[in-house]
Amino acid sequence: MGRKRKGRDISGWLVVDKPAGMTSTAVVNKVRWAMDARKAGHAGTLDPEATGVLAVALGEATKTVPYVTDDLKCYEFTVRLGQATNTDDAEGEVIASSDLRPEDDQIKDALGRFVGDIMQVPPKFSAVKIDGQRAYKLARDGADVEIAARPLWVEELVMTGRPDSDHVTLEMTCGKGGYVRSIARDLGEALGCHGHVLCLRRIWSGPFEAKDGVSVEEIDRLAKTGQLDAYLRPLEEALSDLPEVKCTAEGATRLRNGNPGMVIAQDVEYGEEAWASFEGRALAVGVFKAGELHPNRVFVWADA
Repeated sequence: MGRKRKGRDISGWLVVDKPAGMTSTAVVNKVRWAMDARKAGHAGTLDPEATGVLAVALGEATKTVPYVTDDLKCYEFTVRLGQATNTDDAEGEVIASSDLRPEDDQIKDALGRFVGDIMQVPPKFSAVKIDGQRAYKLARDGADVEIAARPLWVEELVMTGRPDSDHVTLEMTCGKGGYVRSIARDLGEALGCHGHVLCLRRIWSGPFEAKDGVSVEEIDRLAKTGQLDAYLRPLEEALSDLPEVKCTAEGATRLRNGNPGMVIAQDVEYGEEAWASFEGRALAVGVFKAGELHPNRVFVWADA
């Protein structure tokens, strides 16, 4: 029988405004330690030098992570024109350079190529797996890394500023799996001048915004005091894009046991995914069929 993990049965989301120089895993570990949480995870990795929204799921909220990772996200970033690096960001070595600098109109025209359904090749220094190994590990070992192009939905990509001839600031809204570093690299190639990401910030991810995020300094200050609980966001926020159905008392009992349960639904189509609540609390996510919710995720509350 496996050993029970120590910690509190606490569930919800803590939105962290991640600083540069810290990995996403390190942020999750700090939150778990500071809140003495039994279980924690995050919804979408940020590169160590990137800043902004890192939504940390605690307890039962970890079951809702896919609904945040699958949602749209928005990034603001600066591209350094005239240089390509082996990592596609400022941390890497310059591998190509150009004296060419495009005009603003040329940049705006080129951005249209990266909107809608596109195919994108992730950076060689990324966590993509190749034959069971992370691409960045192979790249660090000097291997010739070949990564297949992947589909990406880009909702919007706009130019927001031009500080000088060497730099352009952009804002991108995209779906799951997008690499901003690849956008910078490919934009530089399209313009014929090379490019890489100089700095990157995720300003929102699904329902969570950087302006509402807790700093790592605040997490350290309030660690182990219980006061961080005041920043905890409800698990249900991650399910905001799904319709809600209400459980009957009998339906709630059946859903808690992982069985289809009777629900009261409005404007929910047969076969549509929805989440069920009882007395204001989420009980399950599943498929709505003929007055019942057939659960595929059941939330187990410590005080239920």
